[in-house]
Amino acid sequence: MYFGLLGPLVVRPGNTDRDQRAVGGPKVRTLLATLLLEANRPVPPDRLKAALWGDRPPASANASLHNMLARLRTQLDDAPGDRLRSTPLGYLLRVADGELDAQLFDLGVRRARDALMREDWASVRRESTAALALWRGVPLLEFPDLPQAQVPRQQWQGTRLQALEWRIEAELHLGQVRGLVPELTGLTGEHPLHEAFHAQLMLVLHRLGQRSEALAAHQRLRRTLVEELGTEPGVGVQNVLELVLRDGPAAPEPVTTTPSVLDVQAQLPSRIADFTGRRAELAALTGLLEAPPAADVPRVAVVSGMGGIGKTALAVNAAHAVKHHYPDGQLYADLRGFGAAPARDPHELLAVLLTALDDRSAGPGRPGRPLPEHTDDRAALLRTALADRRVLLVLDNARDAAQVTPLLPGGSRSAVIVTTRNTLTDLPASVRFSLAPLDVEEQRSLLSRLCGPERIQRDPDGALRLLAACAGLPLALRITGARLSSRPAWSLGTLAERVEDSRGRLRALSVGSLAVDATFATSYLAIRDSDDPAEREAARAFRLLGLWAGHTLGVDAAAALLDRPREHAADLLERLADVHLVQTPEPWRYRFHDLLGEFAAERVRAEEPAEARDAAALRLGIWYAVALESAGTAVDPSRAPRLAEPPAVPAPAFTDPQHALDWCLKELPVIKEVIRRAADSSRPDLTWRLAVWLMAYAHTFWWTGEWDACLTLALKSAQEHGDLLGQAWTLRRLGASHGMAYRNDEAIEALEAALALFENHGDDVCKAVILGNLSMAYNQQGRYGAALAYAEVAWGLQQQGGGEEGGIGVLAALAQAYLQIEDFDAALTHFRALLERCRSRGNLTYTAVALANLGDCLRGLDRQEEAFAALDESLTIRRRLGDMSGIADTLVISGRAHAHFGRQSEARACYEQAAEIGHAHGIPALLRQGLDGLERLGNL
Repeated sequence: MYFGLLGPLVVRPGNTDRDQRAVGGPKVRTLLATLLLEANRPVPPDRLKAALWGDRPPASANASLHNMLARLRTQLDDAPGDRLRSTPLGYLLRVADGELDAQLFDLGVRRARDALMREDWASVRRESTAALALWRGVPLLEFPDLPQAQVPRQQWQGTRLQALEWRIEAELHLGQVRGLVPELTGLTGEHPLHEAFHAQLMLVLHRLGQRSEALAAHQRLRRTLVEELGTEPGVGVQNVLELVLRDGPAAPEPVTTTPSVLDVQAQLPSRIADFTGRRAELAALTGLLEAPPAADVPRVAVVSGMGGIGKTALAVNAAHAVKHHYPDGQLYADLRGFGAAPARDPHELLAVLLTALDDRSAGPGRPGRPLPEHTDDRAALLRTALADRRVLLVLDNARDAAQVTPLLPGGSRSAVIVTTRNTLTDLPASVRFSLAPLDVEEQRSLLSRLCGPERIQRDPDGALRLLAACAGLPLALRITGARLSSRPAWSLGTLAERVEDSRGRLRALSVGSLAVDATFATSYLAIRDSDDPAEREAARAFRLLGLWAGHTLGVDAAAALLDRPREHAADLLERLADVHLVQTPEPWRYRFHDLLGEFAAERVRAEEPAEARDAAALRLGIWYAVALESAGTAVDPSRAPRLAEPPAVPAPAFTDPQHALDWCLKELPVIKEVIRRAADSSRPDLTWRLAVWLMAYAHTFWWTGEWDACLTLALKSAQEHGDLLGQAWTLRRLGASHGMAYRNDEAIEALEAALALFENHGDDVCKAVILGNLSMAYNQQGRYGAALAYAEVAWGLQQQGGGEEGGIGVLAALAQAYLQIEDFDAALTHFRALLERCRSRGNLTYTAVALANLGDCLRGLDRQEEAFAALDESLTIRRRLGDMSGIADTLVISGRAHAHFGRQSEARACYEQAAEIGHAHGIPALLRQGLDGLERLGNL
């Protein structure tokens, strides 16, 4: 079978024009085009749906996609499914060698390029002619809005123009000029700004003895360029013009002495054959370089990112795609800004660039001019040399703006692509492209290209494990692909087992001269061994951050870790971000790329003494303990023990309970890790102190199970170290946690143990809070008399102790006890007082709880309108907070109210939603309450 993309989409049983197979309708043709653009690679269903329906696929998209795939199989006579397969990574259309015109076209162009490098002009003509014969028109013209087609279409069109240049150049070298005038006249009319075709037309006319026509062709080009772009023709055209003027009307020189239109510097490295992904970045970069230049403003694109992220690959592929816009040459220089060798000096680089430009334009018998001694003079000379030329410069691996600035053109005709691990924020008049790790689909596509789609299909789980280990870094994926290619007997899972070992992952990600850790080392050593003290200090910050490589730290926490004032730490972190050694996902928060974090962890173990590592970890632990104390106090004042020592930098001050809760949610992953590490540190007390003060988070999000895990670890640590104070406070909090989860027996056991420990301290307020929690547990067990007795004692103790601590919790227990014994008037009085306190505190969670229970009380008093007003407000608050347990609890109470007032359909909806939440989030008590409510409705 034969598939055609270079023109209208065609499908033929064979490689002939006969028996062309109809594929329709429009959606199925779009589906086939998308699969062919990714031939032999799995295409995820989401990408296919995006091609078919854009950003908003219909609800029936999955079913429609399956129907279209079935129709496509039928139209391709693919009943067995051998050609169009479903794989774990998506749908794959198998295309054999020679079946797709685009693949044949690319192969022919590569062969023509190879022949061009050998100056085998007969082969250049043969291969380029064969490639061009496959062209039937604008690729996939019938799909103008297909996102997947935009970049390939642009690249194929640019490659076709290059192949046309090469074929005509071969004709000129072979002395076959007749018949070229009509073709070149058409090409210059179709591409009025493409200087190479105009230069070739002038040369053909010159050889045919039509000097005036050649000069007229030059004038037409010059007039167009001046009017459209405000520029003069480039050096290639000027060389041909000089030849025409010098030779006069006499017969032209032999072919062997005629200057070639291709006699320009073409220094670009070869394209990456398996370059994958980066479609948006590639389109934006090529669009910038192809756009008409602005007056006297050079086009400078800075492609930045961490080592191994694929900066050079993107820059080189983009440069090849647009090089026909720069007919006066393409220059390439590795600036060695990050590497084992010293960075190249701009003075020396200017000499290299000026020599290349001078050699190209000097001509026979005119030696190049001597270069100035001063760097500024050389830079001025480079700007002069580029003023009337259209040259593309690729400056790879730049260290900083000072290295690049002298190499920039002064006008807008030439353009520059700079790749760097630095952001080069101080480079003027530049457009920046910062590369992130590849997304999952791009990673799959690249790995498929590197090791073959068949191996991925055989071991999709191993493929996913490898992608996770490589963390979106193209270099890591290429190393993985190279290892797999050299070991055909290995499955992807076999390699994944080694690469997944975090102790040796960086060593496993190396093959030959490619190594992830060596690439990272060039960035790190550049600042560690710098002459700049600030860079050396940033390198130490990089190492110390490696102690917390898997986590995102805010600038204040990082300042405590680094033992530096906040502003100083921010400068260090921003310096690391500028050279892509850390990422900054949001303002003033910092994290490592997964693999870079592993490298940093290795460096801190190797270069920092154990005492320094332990001291840094302790500083961070103390800072989080004090910060969590501040958050807990903002949510609910407590007499929980506080640390005596001050933190290395000030802890945050929270303006209200919601501010504190938001901070806890953001910092929870690091807090959990601090708790875990503190248990085995010189300060195990930090484990229970942090867990106890984490109540600020748990009031709203106890149901996630995170607090339970922290408290369990804290209790074990306190018991192992004989810390009675830690045990008392941890048991108190653990009892509250069990009670919130309706684990009433466990709650009572923990609270009674805590109460026994607090008896020795004589703290009436602590006893009151524990008794209030016991009252709640007994209420949930249905032991309402005991609940009321405990609540009344607790309230008396709390009143004697005075102060705000525990007041809300004890008052809530008392009000709840009255509600359960159906003393609705007493309950109403206490719930109204409770709600007033909660609102005055600004604590939304407590307010929502009070409103829900107030609504239940008003139900008992048959005050329907007031009851639902309270319940609706409670539900609104809890949904805003994302408190799933609270939402379900309010729904159960609302269901009870709806049923009480005869609104059975509304009650059923509330109970069903509550049961669904209880099931989805593992809260058995709420699931049971929802189901019990539904059962009662059935009995009604």
